Amino acid sequence: MCGRYAAGRQPDQLMEQFHIDHDGTGGRIPAPSYNVAPTTDVLTVVQAHDRRELKVMRWGLVPSWSKDTSMASHMINARAETAATKPSFRHAFAKQRCLIPADGFYEWHTPDADDPDAKRGKNGKVLKQPYFIRPADHTSLPMAGLYELWRDPSRVGQADEVLITCTILTTAATANFEAIHDRMPMTVTADAWDAWLDPDLQDRNEIAGLMKPAGQLELQIYPVSTAVNAVANNGPRLIDPLGE
Repeated sequence: MCGRYAAGRQPDQLMEQFHIDHDGTGGRIPAPSYNVAPTTDVLTVVQAHDRRELKVMRWGLVPSWSKDTSMASHMINARAETAATKPSFRHAFAKQRCLIPADGFYEWHTPDADDPDAKRGKNGKVLKQPYFIRPADHTSLPMAGLYELWRDPSRVGQADEVLITCTILTTAATANFEAIHDRMPMTVTADAWDAWLDPDLQDRNEIAGLMKPAGQLELQIYPVSTAVNAVANNGPRLIDPLGE
């Protein structure tokens, strides 16, 4: 899965890398974060009104038919293998796809109990070690995402704000990554962005073919401080290699 990531770039940097035509954030721009957690606002890239837009969404998908937003924290990831058919994701997979830019993402690995270098808690139990994974060229990682628009059904007929939420598509980890975790984000390379964001493209097989596991890209993978474990901690030092 992908349960935490870093997003430290400014909107103008994202607009340049992703060839975005319009800033659709309405000035409601999330602060740069090196510890992005579920149910927080994040920057995304969508295709809307025949133009590519930078959009703010809440991470944790809420299907349009949901009675409330309680499931959001459990819907931060969608399995790429089943998203096209699973009720919670199939509508978004067919028509509402997005890109979720990240400087990189975190995963946690539990070392073997007999590993002499493993860190241990006061009770002697082996602690999980966080790793940061980012593109080797330090560009934004274009994670494949889906999004939904939700209106509170208890406020039908009243003036209400549409909640836009998103999820990150994941897949089985590639060989160079599976020792850390068994899942990783799907990505969409630049040559497929137009097709991926196009709501008129609805062929399941063609859509699925646009995604690539992050592990197929050239990545840097290294351990980082356990400070990232606490959501309250933030700042660029979280992505520094352990020991620096």
